[in-house]
Amino acid sequence: MSLLERVGEHVRENRSGMFVDLVFAMAWVTLVSVVFAVLPPAPQWAYYLAMASGIVAYYGFFWSLEALRAEEP
Repeated sequence: MSLLERVGEHVRENRSGMFVDLVFAMAWVTLVSVVFAVLPPAPQWAYYLAMASGIVAYYGFFWSLEALRAEEP
């Protein structure tokens, strides 16, 4: 099996998860960009910190969804 076939198989198996990841990333970057465009000028490090905090937000959001699904009867 070639590399291209393996990549294609991986994408087919994980399509919905990859799409959700992409939508979350786009929403987070848009939100942070809008907030920093509206607020008074902030240091560049604060912008980068807000962007990096998207990693924590991603795992926290999906962990809370898993916990909620586990509680459902």
